[in-house]
Amino acid sequence: MDAALLLLVDGRFPAGGHTFSAGVEAAVAAGDVRDAISLERYLLGRLATTGRVDAAFATSSCAHLGDAEMLDRLDAEYGARVMSPYLRATSRRLGRQLMRAAVQIWPRPDLDALAMTSGGPHQAIALGAVVAAAGGTPDDAASLAFHHLGAAVTSAAVRLLGLDPIELAGVQARAGRRVDEGRDEWARWATCPLADLPADGGTLTEVFGERHGTLDARMFIA
Repeated sequence: MDAALLLLVDGRFPAGGHTFSAGVEAAVAAGDVRDAISLERYLLGRLATTGRVDAAFATSSCAHLGDAEMLDRLDAEYGARVMSPYLRATSRRLGRQLMRAAVQIWPRPDLDALAMTSGGPHQAIALGAVVAAAGGTPDDAASLAFHHLGAAVTSAAVRLLGLDPIELAGVQARAGRRVDEGRDEWARWATCPLADLPADGGTLTEVFGERHGTLDARMFIA
């Protein structure tokens, strides 16, 4: 991985990711996540469903930066896979925040054009494009998408439940090894027809996401 890409791994990168719990806040409120064991189960479930979708779309977006029509189609396909209006809006908000920083760090016309997407591009589309602009590969985009989800889940649990950050680093590492077992599939995501990209989801993910958007007091946007 190029040194420039390490900026995107760093939680201090100014993209707003620290405001996103990947649904952990809602899962904690519902009692589904209580400790490190239940959190690990939650993380593995997210990585296998919505995490897989995010990684696939980031991979394809990375492979197609420069093709504005394809990126528009990817954005629409991704939106069709997210049932919750609130989570769709949150995805675009996170995409806007990522693009705001990226266009200044890696200036190029095709990245500027993506940043002008109405409402902002979905976060997965933005991430893949930014990885490409930073000199990364589609494989890098998949790795970063999975990493961001793991980091969001574990860091949110530290803040919400006061769990041991060292123990949760172990949870994230074990989940990462599970994710890496699927690397053979990642290459197909860069070239397959858009309709064949993963569409895995979770009913509770969508229900909790929509419910989260109605809360008057919350620590994370989703």
